[in-house]
Amino acid sequence: MTALIFRGHPGIGTAVSGRALVAADNFSARYDLDRTAGVFSRPTHALYGESYVGKVLILNTAKGGVATSWMLYDMVTRQMSPLALLLNRANPIMAQAAAFAGLAFSDRFDTDITKAIHTGDQVDVRPQEGLVIVASESSTAAR
Repeated sequence: MTALIFRGHPGIGTAVSGRALVAADNFSARYDLDRTAGVFSRPTHALYGESYVGKVLILNTAKGGVATSWMLYDMVTRQMSPLALLLNRANPIMAQAAAFAGLAFSDRFDTDITKAIHTGDQVDVRPQEGLVIVASESSTAAR
């Protein structure tokens, strides 16, 4: 097993570990999710039908407005949220929402993390350090 380390912008929240759920799609807490059922609900999203609950959610960029804050907060308080949210690029609203919700969050990585990390990989997220460590059973040569 080989560990891969990715560096991003120092983020928000405490360190967490879990399985990755990855897509190159963008992310809106309001329009992409069924926040009650804990699944992606927008039919055109690459993760449609997939549960995000308890996963390290890895997506391309943030979409959405100010409602994102209360939506993420609600999901966290009901234990229906991802463990962490990692984005290639976030907007200030998504960073504020993650902070308000107490959700581990980071962005601006040294590589496109939607290509470097695969669904099912075991991921350690250390947002305060801006580090993501992937312990993958798949060969690094295939990446």
